[in-house]
Amino acid sequence: MRVAERLGLVVTLVSNGGVRPSRDPMVKVVVVPTGADAADDWIVEQAQANDIVLTADIPLASRAIDKGCHVLGFTGKAFTAASIGMALAMRELNQHLRETGESKGHNASFRPADRSAFLSALDTLGGRAKVLAVSSS
Repeated sequence: MRVAERLGLVVTLVSNGGVRPSRDPMVKVVVVPTGADAADDWIVEQAQANDIVLTADIPLASRAIDKGCHVLGFTGKAFTAASIGMALAMRELNQHLRETGESKGHNASFRPADRSAFLSALDTLGGRAKVLAVSSS
């Protein structure tokens, strides 16, 4: 929120509930019906090229990239057209390993370094997206 505020970007939070409305006019809260991928579907339907999508959901990242969005994971890792294929393949492999019991599926803990990398990447990406928006106007 602080990065978006500093850059003057509108933030849209999408969930199926549990997010408090914001008094900030630059923050929109959208509540979608409960259901598998309802939030993801809303995001993809509303997304436009050059929008920034923040997600850890790899299939959503892929769909957003197809719409021309910039996609960033919460550890600061950007999902791109060049990297999304491998990310999808690794997701499928890890899911298979969990289903067969070969892997317990533990994710790495979120570390202060991840937060720092995320904020830095978001600041850079936000500034770049803003420049692209101005130059395409």
